[in-house]
Amino acid sequence: IVEGTLLGDYRFELHRSAQDEQPQRLQRLILAGREDLEQSVAEAAIVAEAANRARDLQNRPGNDLTPTALGEYALALAAAEPALTVTVEDRAGLVQRGMGAFAAVAQGSEQPPALITMRYDGGGEGPTLGLVGKAVTFDSGGISLKPGAKMSEMKFDMSGGAAVIEAVAAIARLRLPVRLVAVVGATENLPGGRAIKPGDIVTAANGKTIEINNTDAEGRLVLADCLCHAIAEGAERLVDLATLTGAVIIALGSTYAGLMSNSDELAERLEEAGQRSGEILWRLPLHEEYATLVKGTYADLDNAPEGRKAGTILGATFLSSFVGEVPWAHLDIAGSAWDLGRDYVGKGASGYGVRLLVELARSYGGSRADSDS
Repeated sequence: IVEGTLLGDYRFELHRSAQDEQPQRLQRLILAGREDLEQSVAEAAIVAEAANRARDLQNRPGNDLTPTALGEYALALAAAEPALTVTVEDRAGLVQRGMGAFAAVAQGSEQPPALITMRYDGGGEGPTLGLVGKAVTFDSGGISLKPGAKMSEMKFDMSGGAAVIEAVAAIARLRLPVRLVAVVGATENLPGGRAIKPGDIVTAANGKTIEINNTDAEGRLVLADCLCHAIAEGAERLVDLATLTGAVIIALGSTYAGLMSNSDELAERLEEAGQRSGEILWRLPLHEEYATLVKGTYADLDNAPEGRKAGTILGATFLSSFVGEVPWAHLDIAGSAWDLGRDYVGKGASGYGVRLLVELARSYGGSRADSDS
């Protein structure tokens, strides 16, 4: 009730000069029951407010929420929450780390990229959970330019990163007994004079070479290096969120996000977390036969194989080359990140993924880390 009420009361008014025509905002919610609901209400409010803050990030236009601005936002969260640590690196950091795929996407824009790394250590006996988010703050498609219709919606291509940032912040506020490392790759994808071109070959952080046949398949390039970075930072379970393919919208619409995983255990945890949070997932297959379709002609991998078959699965298959043996799940949220058409969400950003990731963390850690925090 609390989450639904707060989500339904959301308005994005940052850029409105007048707000008097907006519907009346909720002032007070009173719940009656036989049990003491104070802690449950407080925790539900933390999660719903985090989802709404993710929606604020999603709804901000690309000229406002640049990669640098998103990095500064994450740093401000850490300054306000002692349990969080955040570092932000620019292009020089990417190059130093050998993140050639991520750096290649960023080189067409005058805006520098931001590699955002977040840490939270709430203790607990479970594995270190790694969360990775794609945050392309505006995606024109690059040299492989998108059609003009609805290109304004490409400000939402950072939705995975927004969900990861706010989920980690909520987990820290809830003091859940889990260990987290989160990586968000923030960049623009623009057709500048230095932009990557179809046919270019780049080298990712794990040494894999990638043939770029379509610059509009940039999200998987960013995620590839971010997944490698999360593993290097100690992630023992990995979940990435990205508005990766239009194919998932054709397959699942806005009801489900697509789930692909190399681990039945992790996939089941995510599906259960989806049922508890209302952010539901539908599992699609990964099979070794798909791997032959993402092999490159002139490099190890092809970022955009020709044809329209299994587009969502091929995106995940490409990413599987960067996780090794680590249990990993890829969530394609392209259909569920905005314009869900539900009463409690409405027009614009949905904040999808925040509540799901909090529930996943709860499944590993349970309740609060300290009863007196």
